[in-house]
This record gives sequence, structure tokens and C-alpha cells, in this order.
Amino acid sequence: MNQGKLHVTRYSCVVLALFTLLSFQNIEAQKKKTKKGETTEAPAPTAKKEKSIAELVKSSKKIEGLFPIYQDTITGSLQMIISKNQIDKEFIYFSQIANGVLDAGRVIRGSYMGSEVFKIEKYFDKIEFIIQNTSFYFDPENPLSKSKDANISNGNIASITISAHDKDKGLYLIKADDLFLSEILAQIKRPSSPGESPTAFKLGSLNKDKTKINAINNYTENTNLEVEYVYSSPSISNRGSNAVADGRNVSIKVFHSLMAMPDNDYEVRYDDPRVGYFTTQVDDKTTTKSIPYRDLIHRWNLKKKDPNAAISEPVEPITWWIENSTPLEWRETITNAVLQWNIAFEKAGFKNAMVVKIQPDDATWDAGDLKYNVLRWTSSPEPPFGGYGPSFVNPKTGEILGADIMLEFAHFTNRVFYDKIYSLATLDTPFDASKNNETDHTYCSLGHQLQEEVMFANTTAMASANSDYEMERIKKESMTALIMHEVGHTLGLNHNMKASQLFSPEQLNDAAFIEGKCLTASVMDYAALNVTRDRTKQGQYDDVAVGPYDVWAIQLGYKPFALEMEHQALLNESTKPEHIFGNDSDDMRSPGKAIDPRVNVSDQSNDQITWSIDRIELSNDLMKTVKTKFTKSGESYQELRRVYYILSGQKASAANTISRFIGGVYVDRAMAGQVGEMQPYTPVSLKDQKRAMDALSKYVFAPNAFDAPNDLFNYLAMQRRGFDFRTPEDPKIHNQVLTYQKNVLNHLLHYNTLQRISDSELYGNDYKLSSVMTDLNNAIFKADINGNVNSFRQNLQLEYTNMLIGILTGKQSSNYTNNAKSMVLYNLKNIRTMASATGDIASVAHKQHLRTLIDNALEEVK
Repeated sequence: MNQGKLHVTRYSCVVLALFTLLSFQNIEAQKKKTKKGETTEAPAPTAKKEKSIAELVKSSKKIEGLFPIYQDTITGSLQMIISKNQIDKEFIYFSQIANGVLDAGRVIRGSYMGSEVFKIEKYFDKIEFIIQNTSFYFDPENPLSKSKDANISNGNIASITISAHDKDKGLYLIKADDLFLSEILAQIKRPSSPGESPTAFKLGSLNKDKTKINAINNYTENTNLEVEYVYSSPSISNRGSNAVADGRNVSIKVFHSLMAMPDNDYEVRYDDPRVGYFTTQVDDKTTTKSIPYRDLIHRWNLKKKDPNAAISEPVEPITWWIENSTPLEWRETITNAVLQWNIAFEKAGFKNAMVVKIQPDDATWDAGDLKYNVLRWTSSPEPPFGGYGPSFVNPKTGEILGADIMLEFAHFTNRVFYDKIYSLATLDTPFDASKNNETDHTYCSLGHQLQEEVMFANTTAMASANSDYEMERIKKESMTALIMHEVGHTLGLNHNMKASQLFSPEQLNDAAFIEGKCLTASVMDYAALNVTRDRTKQGQYDDVAVGPYDVWAIQLGYKPFALEMEHQALLNESTKPEHIFGNDSDDMRSPGKAIDPRVNVSDQSNDQITWSIDRIELSNDLMKTVKTKFTKSGESYQELRRVYYILSGQKASAANTISRFIGGVYVDRAMAGQVGEMQPYTPVSLKDQKRAMDALSKYVFAPNAFDAPNDLFNYLAMQRRGFDFRTPEDPKIHNQVLTYQKNVLNHLLHYNTLQRISDSELYGNDYKLSSVMTDLNNAIFKADINGNVNSFRQNLQLEYTNMLIGILTGKQSSNYTNNAKSMVLYNLKNIRTMASATGDIASVAHKQHLRTLIDNALEEVK
């Protein structure tokens, strides 16, 4: 053996022996003498003793309720008790914005963020909160129900380690800070949207050090917390509006509520397309029907005290509280508006279903408390709504559990919204409703629309005698209508944009006939105010009672039916003219969106073309004297400017209403075989489509369509406010007029409209595509193409020509049918022929421009 290796081996053996000896001595030393001559082994180290719930909460204040809360009196941190009997049970989670800022999106006071069902589960040493998927139904009698969880995901939003367990009482203690002080329960900060400007205002990151619990209210059936979330950023490029004190640190306050699942005798009712209720959509995955919908309508759990009585008071009425911040002079009007719904409920068999109370000035409860349904007031820097009536429901049944109505003071004044009207009047591109929350059907913009209408009615009244009385009447009636509308939402009703078809223009001009009525079939419409051109015929301006559709709809939602056949018999009354219905999904406010011109906003009467012409002519009448009527000695010209844009906007809105009849198709949603049913699709008559084209030719496209007194434009001046001033400040008249004209053209030349004109020729449309396109070409060129063309018409003709070229060569070209492109090419060649070099220098230059554009386009499509 190698001597070196031998030496190492001997050394290792010595070390091992020494280590063994020392270990033995150490063990011996640990032995303790108990008696003389006796020794014993030292006890093994004891396991660390787990702390009890009592020990962990000894420095905390207990707040009893559905989920008992312990808040540390020094740090404010939260712990929460989960009892054994709550494991594997379902609860409802609901959140609401207590206070926010419009800069952060729809994160504003009163906004409801939805409700979800969650289940509490225990997984070894953790308590988990699992959001349940409630979108599907499986018939429990069907074997398929055994696979009801296949490819359907629930959401595990929190898994929290159990801090202590009381086995005797069946209680689990968990830390709750992460649950409430993060965005685990609800996403508050909205994500960036595609195409959003990099300089847009953005919330910073959630600051956990500054985020805090502001209030805890615990009850037997629900646990409520108000949390103030602070979003911080060390540096920002956009500091936000004046509503934001410091854009680097923005607070959003949120109410969180954890509620016990209601255990009652609530009767589920299902949606029907002939009436408009908000719904929770549910798909039946075990049916073989073509329509697998099992959508739950939203309604309160009203029960009769006396089930055998034809009319009975409810066991528990729907109680509304008027917030104590409400101006005293408005409280009676608001009360009466809410109680108007009792007329509908009486038809459904309930007396005094709606009750109104005033919040005492010394009330200890907050208007945001979920136990109270409150008519609340705000006066926001930039009002996001005029009225907003959200409700929250049990997602498993559709039962409404609570509601609020938010009202903006600004929408009963002439301030604020003027800026929006100005902006819409000078856009470089036409108004797109889809970018203004109009496609969000949980959002109600009636307040915005109503303020425009009120300002127009006020303008008309101010130009007449006795204006103070008239304006007070307008305010009272419009407020009544707005309150009834928003209360309707809280009862489950969605919009009915078809309801304005109830009366004729002649009936609306008959003050005695309309007195005390709803001017439409439903207060759930966005109808225009009834302002008569002949001021001697002015009657009611707005709704002061619920409409016949509202009465019928409330019966369908709330009347106790002994038999299903009674329910179906009432549904079959949908074909009555006064029960006409069409909601936001059917309305035509956006170009190319829908097909039935009767389903629209800011319109009135069952002859919308005649009504719209009357509104345009009334605006033209007022425009002639507007400078004299609205110029006040010693004041700026801001009022005159506001009124000018109000009148111009009314003309533009009426023009949009008229345009929807071209290529329009009336829709009937009656069931097959129902008494009074019409065929589902009926094209608008040739007569009415031609009437619409003639009206557009005269009031939108004609050389004098937007004439105003020559000296008016010199006075459309804004009032300066320091350095906060729009520059350049000159009124952009051409841009304004062209925007209104483009709004109409965007609909007439939309690929959906042109395709529908061709398709509907197969089922009754007599206004053929070739005629529509020829008439449109003539309306835009025929009056002046052979002579001088004024600047408004030059803008219009160039815009229209570029739109035609875009149909052939633009990004949307593939969306257009071949026959539409053929007519576009035909029209372009006609324009090329008509645009001869005649007229003054500006007109000749304009026509050369037209020919050049067309020549280049024709070369491109060869």
C-alpha cells in the first residue's frame, strides 16, 4: 500500500474514535440525577404551542356579524372568523364605488361593480374563497348533470392560511388584510384599452401602505367594509382634471359586502323578448330546443300580505329614502315621481308597493349603506350621468336585493354640458356613440340627453312670453320623468326606445289631450321633449305619469299568476300598439347599428319624419332672432354661443332620425300564431323612404341648409377665464356643419345600410339601391354643380366623394357588396361628368379638385 494513503487512513481512524468518545461523554453529561445514585434521560424538546384565537385577538376590537371581524386597536389590521357551518356554503359578494373620480373611468360614486356567488371551502390548513360560475343550468333529472362541471371554470380568488382553530366551537381565524386591502375581491383599476393615448391619465400602482379600512359595519346577514384604495406613482405625465388634487396619489373608496345567500320563497321568472327586463343570462345545457335560454329577469321579492285579495299591501314594500342633501323645493316632486309606479303595481295586485321616506338630518346611517335604497345627489366637476338607477341581484335567482338612484345636480342647470355640446359640434370625425358608453346597457345616459332637451325647451320658452313660469314647469316635468325612468331601472326594467310611437304629432300638439299623461308608451324611452312650433298649442313638455307599456311590464314581472296560461295570455298582449317595445340592442343612434327606425332616441311621435322636420324648422325660426333674444347688456356672449350650438344640435339630431328611414326595416317580435302578429321584417314604404330623402336634401344637403343671420357668427364668442381658454377661439362653423352632414352620410353609406337596401328588395323594399344612390348624388350635386358652389357645399361634395372613393379602395372596402361598389363607381363617373369648369374661381378650383380625386381613384381600381 502507498505510504501516503496509509498515513491518511490511520489519521482518519483516530479522528473518528475521538469524535465517538466525545459524543458519548456529551450524552452522559445530559443525564440528571433524580435521587442519589440514580440518573435519567433529559426530556425531548417540546413542540411549540399553537396560539388560540383568544390569544391572537387579545389586542383587537371585535365587531360581531355574519363574519365576525377583529380589528387590531394599534395597527388596524383585520382578522376574520369563519365558522364550520359556513364551510361549503354559498354567499353573495357585492361591491360599489363609495367615491371616485371620472378620470379613472367609470369609477365614480354610486357605480355598482356587480355581484357574484362565492363558496367558502377548507383545504387542509387554508380557507379558500371560490367564485362560482352561474352561467349554466343542468336539469338535475338529466344524466348529463353528472358532468355539469366539465370544462367550466370557477375562480379561486383567495387561499388564506388558518391562523388558529377552535375545535370545540368550530371556528377558524384568518388574516383578512390581503382579502380586503388588495384587488382580490374586485378589480378597481381598469386595464389600459387598445389604442389608448400614452399621455392619458392613469392610476398608479396600488399602495399597500396607504390603503386602509375606513369603516366596518357588520350585521347578521351581511358584512360590509368601506376600503380606501390609494394608487401611487412617483411621476406622471398627465395630472388629471381639477377633481384630482394630486395625480400621483389618487384615492378610490369602495364598499365591499359579503352577504348570506337568501333563503326565502322567491319565485324565479324567465325573460321573454317581447318585454324588457334586465336579466342574468343562463344557458340550459341539457335542452334540445333551438333556443336554450333560461335567462332570469331581475325583480324584487314582493309578496301579498293577503294572497287571496285582488289587491293587497305587500309583506314588505320597496322603500325609498330621499337623501337629506336633496333641496327642499324638489322633495315633493321626487316623492310624487316615485309613487307614480304604484299605479302600475296596483294593476299587478299590490297596494302601496312603493314607499318614500326622507332621510333624517341626524341619521347615523350613510346613504351608501346597502340596507337602504336611497335617491342620492352629487354635483360632480364633470357629471358622468344625469340619473343612474342601478340595482344588485342574487345571480342564482335574479332577485333584486338593493338599489340606489344617483342624480346629478348639474343636469338641472345650464352649466357643464355646454362644453360637451360644443365639442360634438366641432369634431373632426362624426360622433360615434359606441365610444360614449352607449353600448354599455348598464349605463343610463338619459340625463345627458335630457339636459340638451331641457336647454332647447328653455331656449324656446325664453324667446316667448312668460318664460319664468314655463322654465319652472319644464324643470319640474323633466325631473319627474327622469326620476320615474331611473326608478323603473331599479324595478328591473330596461330601456324601451320604441315607446315614442304612441301619439301622432297632432295629438302631441293638443294640450288638453296629453294633459297628465305619459307622452310615450313608456317612461323608459329617451324621447325628446314635446316643444311645439306653434307656441299657442304648447301643452305638457314631458312625462308626468307611467305609460301603458310600464303598467303592462310591471304586471308581467310582479303579478302573482295562479296558472302559467294567465302569464302567457298577458304576454300575448304585446301586439297592442301601446305595448310596443324595442331596447338599446335595437336602437339606431349609431350609424349602421340596427334596422328599425322607430327604435331611436331624441325623437317623438308615430310620424318621426314630420316631427323631425317640425323640430328643424322650429330651430330655424329661433335662429333668426337668437342674437337679439340672448344678448344681454353688460354680459359676455357666452349665452348666445350656447344657444346657437343648442339649436344647431337639435337640427343635427333630427336629421339623424330622418336618415334612419332610408333602408329601414320595421321589426315585429310577436310569436308565431299570436293574435295581431305582423311578419317579423317589413321594409319601410317607398313613400316614407322618399319623404326621408327629400327632407335630407332640403334640410341637410341643400346650399342653404345651415344658413344663419349674416352677423350672428361675429358674436359667437366665449367668455375668457384666465389662462383656461380654448385656442384658437374662433367658432369652427364649417367643421361643425360638416360634422352634422357626415353623421348622416356615415349611416346612408354604411356597408350595413347599403347591403340591407339590396337584400330587402327581395322581401318588399321598393326603394332600390340604384334609386337611393342616384337620389343621394343629386341631393349633393344637382343644385349648384353647374355654377357657383358655396363653401359649405364644397366641403360636403368633397367629403362625399372621398367617402365613395373609400368604399372602392379604403380599409373597409371588403365589407361592401359588389352591387354597392358598382353604384359607387357609377356615381363617381357621374360626378366627374358634372364637375365642369364653371363658376367663380373658388368653384372652378373645387371642381378641378373633384375631377383629380376621381381620376386618381379610377386609375387605382383599373
